[in-house]
Amino acid sequence: MRVQSLLALVATSALLLPLGANAGKLPADYQATCVAQAQKQQGVTKDKAEAHCSCAAKVLEKNLSDEQIKDLDTLQDGVNATLMENTRKQVAAACAPKK
Repeated sequence: MRVQSLLALVATSALLLPLGANAGKLPADYQATCVAQAQKQQGVTKDKAEAHCSCAAKVLEKNLSDEQIKDLDTLQDGVNATLMENTRKQVAAACAPKK
């Protein structure tokens, strides 16, 4: 499984979230949406998708506020590129596949 594919998945999943202040709360359907998006990636099994999405959810809830989560989910005014890149790096560092 390619790390880049997972990063793309996380970015896509993050756009589907309503997020905000540190210790933010993800929407109830985050896990299901994330797993569905992950399974569209070639070579990603349901178990791998669930594990990665659970890990990503923990990172997002721990490191982002409700306002930041909402910003990532709002397409009307665009996504904060710096926030998106920092979020990708945090998730990649915490949730990278073990070798």
